Amino acid sequence: MLIDILTKINSINDGIFSGIDSIIENIGMPDWLADAFIDSFHILPLLFIVFLFIELIEFFYAEKINNFMKKSEKTSPVIGSLAAIIPQCGFSVIASTLYIRKYITKGTLIAIYLATSDEAIPILLAAPTQTHYILPIIGIKLLIAIIAGYAIDYLLKDKKYIPLATETNSIENNEDEGCCKHSVSHRRKRELIIHPIKHTINIFVFILLITIVLNFLIFMYAKYSILHAILGKVKFLEPVITAFIGLIPNCAVSIALTMLLIKGSISFGAVISGLLSNAGLGILILFRHNENLKDTMQIILILLCISILTGMTIQLI
Repeated sequence: MLIDILTKINSINDGIFSGIDSIIENIGMPDWLADAFIDSFHILPLLFIVFLFIELIEFFYAEKINNFMKKSEKTSPVIGSLAAIIPQCGFSVIASTLYIRKYITKGTLIAIYLATSDEAIPILLAAPTQTHYILPIIGIKLLIAIIAGYAIDYLLKDKKYIPLATETNSIENNEDEGCCKHSVSHRRKRELIIHPIKHTINIFVFILLITIVLNFLIFMYAKYSILHAILGKVKFLEPVITAFIGLIPNCAVSIALTMLLIKGSISFGAVISGLLSNAGLGILILFRHNENLKDTMQIILILLCISILTGMTIQLI
């Protein structure tokens, strides 16, 4: 049913953008470049709808989710993972701040990082023929996040919870910024429209640039078989490479990995590896505010190891 709805929306898009498509095709640019512009323009409306929906969830329910998670010590890895799987850019930022303020354990933080869903789901939703990847991605990320969260707390004996009443500086007083320079701790009603528009434009630019690069590489692959030769030599290392790439705190990373999957350029295991390690802007907050650099590096190392092992396991199955 979802695929049918998305297919109808895309059919409407085809009608809306038919004039623009003709202009692009008649400019005289190479086919691979024209296709990149056409494909990118066609996903604009659906991307905006998806990000508007996400913004409404963040605005009306994020605070309730955060407060409930802080009060639910034993179930925090589960609650945090479930909350993080919703595509959003602010939750990993909030989770990092909660960890630094000792409201949540290291296991819960890493579970949230592993489950964090950035741009992959909205992009797959915008491509009806690729929606079969959504449930496996969500399921694997959730399963790995929850298991890892409890295992890390058990092995490291991490007990960092502090009663909320004893903490003088509340998380609500912290003005951390999300991907589009908006506050993730103090949201305003006007951002319900402004932020989805900004986010849609930002993601559109990322998608356009990445699609141009991918289309060019595929064109070169078809003409000279260069891409095949390169990927053939490092195929078994794909999960390792994508895991390290996933650490880059930028929306473009999850976009690039998802687009590579859609184009068939990398394996599903490699995509999972990159999406698991892609914790968004949360890692930046750790480097900025966590005074214990050794602790931050330990978190990143654990995140990398879990991501690589998971990706390689999936690739071998």
